[in-house]
Amino acid sequence: MNCSSLISIKIATALSFLISPLQAQVEYVDPTIGGVALMLVPTRPLVHLPNSMLRVYPVRKDQVDLKISSFPLSIVSHRHGELFSIMPGDTGSPQFWDQETTTPYYYSTLFVDSGIRTEFTATERAGFYRFTFPEDQATLHLKNILPGTLKVEGLSAISGEERFKGMKAFIYGEFNQPVETVVTPGDMMKLKATASIGTMEFRYGLSFISVEQAKTNLTKEIPEWDFEAVKAAGKDRWNEVLGQIAIQGGTDAQKRVFYTSLYRSYERMVNITEDGQYYSAYDHKVHQDERPFYIDNWIWDNFRSLQPLHTILNPEKEADQIQSYVRMYEQSGWMPSFSILWGDNPCMNGNHAAAWFADAWQKGIRDFDLPKAYEGLRKNSLEATLLPWRNGPKCALDDFYHKNGYFPSLAVGEKETEPLVHDFENRQSVAVTLGNAYDDWCIAQLAKALDKPEDTKLFLDRAAFYKNVYNTEKGFVWPKDKDGNWIKAFDPEWSGGQGGRAYFAENNAYTYNWDVLHDFQGLIDLMGGPKAAEKKLDELFTKQISRPKFEFWAKFPDSTALVGQFVMANEPSFSTPYLYNHVGTPWKSQKILRTLLETFFPDNLHGIPGDEDGGGMTSWVVFSMMGFYPVTPGVPVYTLGSPVFDDVSIKLDNSKTFRLSAANNSCENKYIQSAKLNGKPLDRLWFTHSDLVNGGHLELEMGNTPNRTLGTANPPPSSLTLDTASLK
Repeated sequence: MNCSSLISIKIATALSFLISPLQAQVEYVDPTIGGVALMLVPTRPLVHLPNSMLRVYPVRKDQVDLKISSFPLSIVSHRHGELFSIMPGDTGSPQFWDQETTTPYYYSTLFVDSGIRTEFTATERAGFYRFTFPEDQATLHLKNILPGTLKVEGLSAISGEERFKGMKAFIYGEFNQPVETVVTPGDMMKLKATASIGTMEFRYGLSFISVEQAKTNLTKEIPEWDFEAVKAAGKDRWNEVLGQIAIQGGTDAQKRVFYTSLYRSYERMVNITEDGQYYSAYDHKVHQDERPFYIDNWIWDNFRSLQPLHTILNPEKEADQIQSYVRMYEQSGWMPSFSILWGDNPCMNGNHAAAWFADAWQKGIRDFDLPKAYEGLRKNSLEATLLPWRNGPKCALDDFYHKNGYFPSLAVGEKETEPLVHDFENRQSVAVTLGNAYDDWCIAQLAKALDKPEDTKLFLDRAAFYKNVYNTEKGFVWPKDKDGNWIKAFDPEWSGGQGGRAYFAENNAYTYNWDVLHDFQGLIDLMGGPKAAEKKLDELFTKQISRPKFEFWAKFPDSTALVGQFVMANEPSFSTPYLYNHVGTPWKSQKILRTLLETFFPDNLHGIPGDEDGGGMTSWVVFSMMGFYPVTPGVPVYTLGSPVFDDVSIKLDNSKTFRLSAANNSCENKYIQSAKLNGKPLDRLWFTHSDLVNGGHLELEMGNTPNRTLGTANPPPSSLTLDTASLK
C-alpha cells in the first residue's frame, strides 16, 4: 500500500469516528494475522485469557489448511503440541471448515459437510465447548493425544489424564445432557447424546495436579451452564488488558496490527497455580504457595522486548514471573533458560535470565529474591556449560572460555572434539561469546546493587570478552580457533555450517556484528568511530545477499524479511534499526523503522515475517509502533524511533499515565523535528524509565524531511562503565 492510499484511509477513518463511537480495543484483534508462515511456523488463532493456563486453537497445518483435524482441550506449551482431543461428527475425522470467527476470547466455525457448528470460550483453567448439530447427529469423539486414560463419570461426565516428559495433565468435564459411550479402535471415546437436541455443551477443568483439582477448577470458574456469560467475561478481560494502551490516529489496518501484537504479547508466561498450589517439574513436587507460579518463557527471544513491555504494563506480574524463575533455580539447581511446563528446555544460547532480571531491577521492580536470583545467575555463568541447547555442569570448552575470554571455533570441516556439543546446533562460538559477554555485564549490574565490588569487577572484565572476537582488520565479529588465530576460510555472509550454527545462531556475521547490546560505544570505537560505524550500518541495510534467496534460506531459514543483509524476522536484529541514534544520524532510524513496519507487518495472513515466539516478535511491533524501544535491557532508557500513531497513552499500575503525542504525524511525516518532555525542550532522542513511570508527556513534532542535528550531540548511553543508577 502506498503512502497516498494510507493518507486516504486515515482521513476516512478519522471521519468515521466523528459519527460512530471508538471501538473497544479487542475488536481490532485479528488472531489470523500471521496464520500462514513465510518460512517456518505460523501463528494460531489462540483462545485464552491473558497469561492463563488453558489455551486452545483448531488443529490444522495453518490458516489456509482446508480441514480442521480436531480441537484440543489445551496445549502443552507454546508450539509444543496439544493435550487431549475433541471433534464433533459421527467419525471424528478431519472436516472442511468455513464461516470462522476468531477472537482472543471466543472461536467459532462451521463444518461444511456435516453442518455442525463448533464454538469455544475459556476461563483461566477451564474451557467451554458448544456444538450445534443438525437433527439426530449429536455425536462427539474424545481421545487422548498423548499416552493416558479417559473414563466415564456417571451419565454425563468424563475424567482423564495424559502423560508427557515426566508430567501429567488431568481433566474433568461435564456434558449438559446424558451421553452414551462407545470406545472405538484406537481408544477413541465416542459420545452420543441420548436425547435428540440440537446443541451439546461440554465444560471442563484442566489441572496439572489431579482430576479432583481439575473438577475444582471447573466448579470455581464455570459454575453455571452459561456459555454467553463466560464469553462476555472473556471479552471484558481482554478489553481491560488491551485498554492499558490507548491510541489515536493511524489507519484501521495499523490498529489491527498493533492490538493483535499486544494480544500476542499476553500468551506467555503462563500462571499454573491452582487454588494456592502448583506442580513443579523442576523438582516433581506439589508446592503450597499463594504467589503465582509462571512457566513457559523462551528467554533468548523474550528478554529483548516482551519482558521489558510487561515491566511497564504489569510490574507486579513481572516480579511474580522472575520469582518463579528463582524458585525453579532453588528446585533444580540451575537457572532455567526456556522454562517449559515439563522443566528447562535449554534452547538457543546465553544466560539471558541475567538481562531480564537486571532490566527489571534497574526499572524499580524489587519484589523478588535478588540475592538468591544473583546466586543462580552467577552459578550459571561460572559453573554451567555455555554450550547452546545444554544446561548443566561445564565442560572443557567452558574452561577455555573462562581462561581465554572467547569460545574457540573449529575450521570448516574440522572434527568436533567435545561430546557435549549438540550435533545440529554446533558450538555457535561467536554468538556464545557475544551473548555471554552481555549477560555478564548484566550480572555486574546486579553485583553492584548487592554491593559486591569483587564480583562487579569480575563480571565487568568478562563483559569485555566480546572484543576478543572482533576482527578490526576485517571489520566483523569473526571466529577464532583455540590457538588464537582467526579462521581463514570465513565469509561473513555465508560461513558457519548448517544454518551458520558453527559460529552463530540462525543468522550471519552481518547480524551479529551489532549484537553488543551493553557497549555500543566500545563497539563503535572498534569500528573506527561514529562515521565508520554509520558506514557499517549502511552496508548492513544495503548490501544484497550474493546468492539466490532459495539458496540463502536453505542455510539460514530464520533469516527472512531481508533488507540487504538485515533480518527483520529474527530476534538478534531487533535493536539494530535504532542504532543510528548512536552514530549521529537518528533520522535514518526513523526512516528504516517506518519502512520495516509498513513492509513486513501488514494486517493479513502473511503479517508475521518469521517465527512469532509467543510475544517475542510482536512485542517489538508494539514498542516500535508506539515510537520507542528498550535497546539495551538492563539500561533503564528508551530510544526513540518514529511513532505510527498521533497519540499513545499508557495507563500505568501506579495510576499515572505516560503519553507520547506526535503532531503532524503521517506516513510521509516520519521524521522527528523537535521534542519536548513535560513541556521542556529535549535535545536528545531518548528518555528514561523514570520519565515514563512518573507519568510524563513526550511531545514530538513530525515532518517530511530529516532534522539532521536533533539528538546527534547526546546519543543514548551505552558503555561498559555506564553508571545505570544515574539514569533513574
